[in-house]
Amino acid sequence: MHTSLIVPPSPLLNKVPEVTLFFWIIKVMSTTVGETAADFLIFNLKFGLTITSLLMGGLLLIVLWIQLKSRQYTPWKYWLAVVSISIFGTLLTDNLSDHFGVPLILTTSLFTIALIITFVLWYRSEHTLSIQSIHTRRREILYWIAILFTFALGTAAGDLVAEGFRLGYLTSGLIFGSLIGVIALLYYVFQRNAIASFWVAYILTRPFGASWGDYLSQPVGSGGLGLGTFGTSTLFLVVIVGLVSYLSISHQKWISQ
Repeated sequence: MHTSLIVPPSPLLNKVPEVTLFFWIIKVMSTTVGETAADFLIFNLKFGLTITSLLMGGLLLIVLWIQLKSRQYTPWKYWLAVVSISIFGTLLTDNLSDHFGVPLILTTSLFTIALIITFVLWYRSEHTLSIQSIHTRRREILYWIAILFTFALGTAAGDLVAEGFRLGYLTSGLIFGSLIGVIALLYYVFQRNAIASFWVAYILTRPFGASWGDYLSQPVGSGGLGLGTFGTSTLFLVVIVGLVSYLSISHQKWISQ
């Protein structure tokens, strides 16, 4: 009797982490760091927008090369890429708005279109947008392109609501937080599509984190709490490093079992 044994792909081959509470906490904090760290480099260290963009673009290429060369998910490599792409995504929007004078509503529209095109190309080539099967080079490249556009789009949308519509950072943070709550309700209570829910939530966490980052860091006269970009960035980076270190230790223990 001939028996065919089909072995499913090892989860170690997937290049992104499991979507847990830790995932969302680090994601939101990385978006905050993306906003405040970019401002710190531009204004506090006086690098300016152009130099900061070039430096962070070069760093992002190095970090993504490290991530792409890895044959399995490694927490520090993955989250270093997310933080780097968060900062660079912020700079993309800032360059369009500040250097080229593109209105925020147009910037938001352009990145929305770019993200939709990325999803269409991804789905047509892979027949799925799930992040639970990022185990080929093509899927991973499409994944990181989508991530870049979510950060750029989130930055533009957050700035549009907080500054363009003059609602302020706190109100903007509450609006996007409420939208994330609606998505969570639709998914957990009404069992809506998991993949669509993930990507909408992923996009919304960018302006949510950025709005709270601005609220914490900006001067009181500008509608913030005045903690400064250095203090806010340092605080959130420390938390990110702590959580990623914990995940790295847990991951190594799981591998060794």
